[in-house]
Amino acid sequence: MSAAGSLEELRLSLAPAIAGAAAFDGWSEAAVRAAADSLGVSPDLALLAFDQAEGGNAMAMIAAWIAHTDAAMARALPAALLAGLPVRERIARLVQFRLDAVKGREEALRRAMAIMAMPQNLAASARLGWRSADAMWRLAGDSASDYNYYTKRLTLAGIYTATLSVFVDDTSEGKADTQAFLDRRIGGVMRFEKAKARLFSGDSEHFSPARFLGRLRYPVR
Repeated sequence: MSAAGSLEELRLSLAPAIAGAAAFDGWSEAAVRAAADSLGVSPDLALLAFDQAEGGNAMAMIAAWIAHTDAAMARALPAALLAGLPVRERIARLVQFRLDAVKGREEALRRAMAIMAMPQNLAASARLGWRSADAMWRLAGDSASDYNYYTKRLTLAGIYTATLSVFVDDTSEGKADTQAFLDRRIGGVMRFEKAKARLFSGDSEHFSPARFLGRLRYPVR
């Protein structure tokens, strides 16, 4: 295995413990050291792993936490397990898994969201949101390759981000307010998808956004 691969594995293994420490120490060197100590890893090696990551330091720690959640979600809710459910329920379960994964770590999440919202981190944050949305849609069985590929992922990324914003400050019993918010958002998206399917179902000789966006994704060679 390459050194880069080994460092990536180390980042992923440390990520949950760093998130636990970030509530007190922020997404900082102190959080990395605390996580390394708790797992019996050399603190110097742990710091090196994040120093060598793309983006470096705080954003690398947050990206590792998100990647760890993506991987855990894929293991817990594989596509085969979700296949028999309506699409709405598949998406709801996937988002709920992610919310459950960060429950109890609201302060770490709040600090992470503040870092991700910094102007210099917006592009990286958008990529992370896209990857998580793509992971969810793939587990939900989506195989779109036209403009739907983009709209579904952009929409789900927006829903997930908005839901996290509600989640971090939700003090209702069992996060009921977050659940209600998520249900409304997903319901709205499902209605939109049905309307969109009817709108673009007909064959047309005019400009096709599906063909146009499909060519952006798969350019003619």
